[in-house]
Amino acid sequence: MTERAKYIKIVKWSDEDQCFIGFCPRIIGTCCHGDDEVEVYRQLCEVVDEWIEIARQENEALPPPTIKWNVEKLLRSV
Repeated sequence: MTERAKYIKIVKWSDEDQCFIGFCPRIIGTCCHGDDEVEVYRQLCEVVDEWIEIARQENEALPPPTIKWNVEKLLRSV
């Protein structure tokens, strides 16, 4: 399992922005957007990988994984 896989990544449609937006709770807020949902997810994965790499280079602790979050609770928060 990659380090990235330990964190929930969310891509959703934004009525306000009229495009898909991507974010990763505990890692980064809205950081990418576009018309293609799959492309936004790909970009989001790249951003999360980069964030994790920078944190490691700077000897910063990574946040606790979100893969065990209660999905219903998470979806209510978005």
